[in-house]
Amino acid sequence: MCRVLIIGAGGVGTVVAHKVAKNKVFTDIMLASRTKSKCDEIAAAVGGNRIQTAQVDADHVEELTGLMRSFKPDIVINVALPYQDLTIMEACLEAGVNYLDTANYEPKDEAHFEYSWQWAYHERFKEKGLTAILGCGFDPGVSAIFTAYAAKHHFDEIQYLDIVDCNAGNHGMAFATNFNPEINIREITQNGRFYENGQWVKTGPLEIHKTLTYPNIGERESYLLYHEELESLVKNFPTIKRARFWMTFGQEYLTHLRVIQNIGMARIDEVEFNGVKIVPLQFLKAVLPDPKSLGHNYHGETSIGCRIKGLKDGKEHTYYIYNNCDHEAAFKETGTQAVSYTTGVPAALGAAMFAKGLWKGAGVYNVEQFDPDPFLAELGEQGLPWVEKFDIDLEV
Repeated sequence: MCRVLIIGAGGVGTVVAHKVAKNKVFTDIMLASRTKSKCDEIAAAVGGNRIQTAQVDADHVEELTGLMRSFKPDIVINVALPYQDLTIMEACLEAGVNYLDTANYEPKDEAHFEYSWQWAYHERFKEKGLTAILGCGFDPGVSAIFTAYAAKHHFDEIQYLDIVDCNAGNHGMAFATNFNPEINIREITQNGRFYENGQWVKTGPLEIHKTLTYPNIGERESYLLYHEELESLVKNFPTIKRARFWMTFGQEYLTHLRVIQNIGMARIDEVEFNGVKIVPLQFLKAVLPDPKSLGHNYHGETSIGCRIKGLKDGKEHTYYIYNNCDHEAAFKETGTQAVSYTTGVPAALGAAMFAKGLWKGAGVYNVEQFDPDPFLAELGEQGLPWVEKFDIDLEV
């Protein structure tokens, strides 16, 4: 039995709270964020006095440590901002608490993310006998678990990996992001990168694109960009010769994005306005729709999966494993859209894997380093069924 502290009360935190509350392995649950009223709303929606709430500033180790020492969780599910990963990890070390997140750390002052900062915590978690589980959303997260499952069951050698992420939903708004606007725009406007023959190849932002066909959806233009799970997957599966990540964007979204960049609203440095220093991208975030609010009128599906080519018994094979998630079904269950749902469900399930003793190890680990079987055995029951296709045209 397990006590769990969830930090973050956005769309993903909402899904995590709903899913954790339904799982009897979690005996005591606390949801905390900078704004306690958001936590109270989520707790009320879950109902049954299942969730306690608290206010905490995740930028401050002392506040986090105090809350952890008071509540005494066995594990923290971090669904706050990526900027706050390290402060939460520090607090976990101080309070002796295990850790799980859905996205890797990036500094506020630079649109750049990599695992090195968090991997550097491995020895400290190991010395304390604590487990830190990194990247347990969908991508990163299930995409890496899909890869581990393929390596365990279907390939002797994975050689080519393409992670494909399509959101074919329509929320009826001219421009809105499906998760935190600041993080979303920082991610998309960076240079792209992919791994090939032992080296990282840099591309311009959204420079490389091609049409791919997605199940139940059809053809969508898909753009190559860098995503953090590529870094851990090529490390943990060294037979990979090439690894890439593709995401779909509509033309209207891309037009708005270009305008935002051209007028300077994507800047992450401070500017002075009427004697007050503001960060343009943070101001833009404040006026854009809250991703959590999009669910009411969201229709259509997401489709995320891995397209893999490699060798089995000396013969070349292809393999496609994926999930499609319906926005309306996600909203009906949790009051959020499918992008939040596909991130929150795996986070809650990953914490359950820890609570059951199935995913444990002193130190810092990416999800693909654990056994994928028990996780995928439950993923469909939790709302994200998955499909396998063998020896097909991968289009990549």
